[in-house]
Amino acid sequence: MMARDLVRSLSVALFLASPMQAATSETVSSGPIDAQLFVAEDGIAPDASTLSAALRIDLQDGWKTYWRSPGEVGIPPTVTWEASQNVAEVEFLWPAPQRFRAFGIENFGYKDEVAFPLRISLQEPGVPTRLAGTVDLLVCSDICVPESFDLALDIPAGTGIDRVSAELIAAAGNRVPDAGGAGMGDAQAFLDADGQTLIVQIQSEIPFRTPDVFAELGSFTAFGAPDIRLGDGDRTIWASVPILARQDDVRDIALTVTDGDRASTIVPDWTERAPPPPFTIATAAPGIGTLAWIALVALLGGAILNVMPCVLPVLSIKVASAMQARARGEDHVRRGFLVSASGVLAFMWLLAAALIALKAAGYAVGWGLQFQNPVFLVAMIVVLVLFAANLFGVFEISLPQSWMTRLAREEGRSGHAGDFATGAFAAILATPCSAPLLGTAVAFSLAGRALDVFVVFTALGVGLALPHLALAARPGLVRRLPKPGPWMIGLKAVLGSLLALTAAWLLWVLSSVAGVSTFRIVAGASVLLLVVLALSSRLPRNLAVGAALTLVAGTLAVPVLVPQDTAQASIATNWVPFDRAEIPVHVSQGHVVFVDVTADWCLTCKANKALVLDRGAVAGALARQDVIAMQADWTRPDPAIGRYLEANGRYGIPFDAVYGPGAPEGIALPELLTEAAVMKALDTASDRVVAEH
Repeated sequence: MMARDLVRSLSVALFLASPMQAATSETVSSGPIDAQLFVAEDGIAPDASTLSAALRIDLQDGWKTYWRSPGEVGIPPTVTWEASQNVAEVEFLWPAPQRFRAFGIENFGYKDEVAFPLRISLQEPGVPTRLAGTVDLLVCSDICVPESFDLALDIPAGTGIDRVSAELIAAAGNRVPDAGGAGMGDAQAFLDADGQTLIVQIQSEIPFRTPDVFAELGSFTAFGAPDIRLGDGDRTIWASVPILARQDDVRDIALTVTDGDRASTIVPDWTERAPPPPFTIATAAPGIGTLAWIALVALLGGAILNVMPCVLPVLSIKVASAMQARARGEDHVRRGFLVSASGVLAFMWLLAAALIALKAAGYAVGWGLQFQNPVFLVAMIVVLVLFAANLFGVFEISLPQSWMTRLAREEGRSGHAGDFATGAFAAILATPCSAPLLGTAVAFSLAGRALDVFVVFTALGVGLALPHLALAARPGLVRRLPKPGPWMIGLKAVLGSLLALTAAWLLWVLSSVAGVSTFRIVAGASVLLLVVLALSSRLPRNLAVGAALTLVAGTLAVPVLVPQDTAQASIATNWVPFDRAEIPVHVSQGHVVFVDVTADWCLTCKANKALVLDRGAVAGALARQDVIAMQADWTRPDPAIGRYLEANGRYGIPFDAVYGPGAPEGIALPELLTEAAVMKALDTASDRVVAEH
């Protein structure tokens, strides 16, 4: 095509060329760059209607500029040629880009040196020409600096080719992707219904080695890092490209594929169904020692979860029930705690299986995401209300006389379904909590293989079940507790209060996830359920049971039937909404950016906010003019936040990071924040790195 024709014509001309003075403009230095114009011809031949030229940009170490599609952030170079003379048109060609990653953001462009080939059409053939352009481009290192400068070059009438300039222009032309060339072609593209994922398949006559795919889909479209897989003897590329931002509803797509020294720009055909991936790229499996170490970390993280406010009430209820059952002997108590531990592990295995399946289907996964589901929240609220009401003595579960007779015959052999449910319930309530070490283990597993997920979640379950296992090993410890008596009425009231507070917290979470209308209906239905349960002893049994079941079913249906409010949870006064693309912009202006990924269902997030972020020196530092405090609210599903967490190797929250001139790649903070850790990160990030010009 154009670039190939340019290279071919210059190659022929070089054989006829004689050494002469290079046809170049004066070098213009602007900030961290040097720029020149090159023209292959020493003069305008009598019948010449075109010129071959190039704009070369030399960048200092650590600096880069952008491609025509810059990625998530950035501005491509532009050149205006109004000051030129005898120039009808200038075609600006783009060499194949490189992929850069900064602030967890994907950018496409050039570093060190880039030459943009120019194909110039003359207004009058054979007439002297002046090539003059104003160049505007953005260059970035630790900071981003817009640069603007003028370049000019006069080409008199004459003949001859400048060998040095022609070789440079030919080399630049070789870097411009061929249209459908380089042995590539037969491409297909599929855009999902939500417009959030582009799936492409590209075939090549030559096997791929280290390919990369750069997609273009209209203006203002930004793509994340592609998931690239190879098949058919490495002759087929399958790539899934996340779409981070898209404003134009267009189908004008171009794919630029690079693979070593070859590159091609292809216009694919649209398909109605996504091409299936040829296979999953096998990632390097961690060693046994690494997996064992991560399993130990997960076990410790699970053990710490037992003292979190999510789990402690349920564990206390289990101990209280064991105290009541200790008259049946140590074997019965032991079996009860073992069954509770199996309930914990069963839920963890179920969760691991669900996460493995979702990963295989291409969904974003993370710790505690079920708390973004309003139906799950309502179900948990109903269960907690029933448990709390039972502990307060609002109602008692009485079995039919025939059942009571059968149980009397089977004395000492009663089942442990309640013990199993207690363990599973404790595991469910543990998922919105994040403990020290937990984030490391979960991130490792979700970024790895199915085996890694299974091992880590098993270790996590064992850690969470440690108190049950310890009491199963020493059931005699239960006998050392006070004997049942009037004091247990007070204990039941305390435990019921804890469960009621947990239900109230989940109602508050529900208001953020599903809106105020859903919150009001579910809260009202819960009160009605309590009234029905309180009056159940005075009502006919069938009527009481029917009314209770109807209320439960109706409450569970509320999130499905009631439209969700569109308003998101409000941002605190000194916080701004999370915008990933704004992070490098603020850093380039010398600001420090503090990112807090939080959710209403994340108790650890709330503890961090109350104990560290909203108090003392940290609150004062976040209120400074040079600090931008960004809050990413993950209460409701948000693909942008999910991709940001995944880019940072995290699959659960809380997650906090600090960016600044002294830490452009960001400083990740621990799950449990301390004032010292936050202040140290802010001080480190605020140290400006002064670029040498």
